[in-house]
Amino acid sequence: MSTQEIAKVAAADIEPNRRRGGELRVVLGPKTAGATTGFLGVLTMAPGDYVSEHYHPYSEEFLYVVRGTLLVRVDSEPVELAAGEGLLVPINARHSVRNTSDEPAEAVFHLCPLAPRPELGHVDTESLPRPDEAQPGVGASR
Repeated sequence: MSTQEIAKVAAADIEPNRRRGGELRVVLGPKTAGATTGFLGVLTMAPGDYVSEHYHPYSEEFLYVVRGTLLVRVDSEPVELAAGEGLLVPINARHSVRNTSDEPAEAVFHLCPLAPRPELGHVDTESLPRPDEAQPGVGASR
């Protein structure tokens, strides 16, 4: 038997992080669900919106598009993803995400393993679209 509690979390209950672009919500993570190996969230993007380029020195990122179309640049290579398609972003690969369509887009993302400390998990490589906006921590509490 597991000693970890079962955690049910609604995306609507998570404060969105808009600092790097788009609207990111970590739904299942260390702070929201007690996760110990990774985190899962949703990304919502209006037409023309983007998430600035960054990389994860400890984690792979899995990205699955639920609605709309996204253009993901991985180490400067463009990859277009439509609803029902997924992409694996390798550890240390620089990547950004942009909604180039006229429709809203939504994707699910998962990163694992976790970095040794939250501040080591994400490295920005370009200016942030909203640098002054408060940034909830990874898996910010409900």
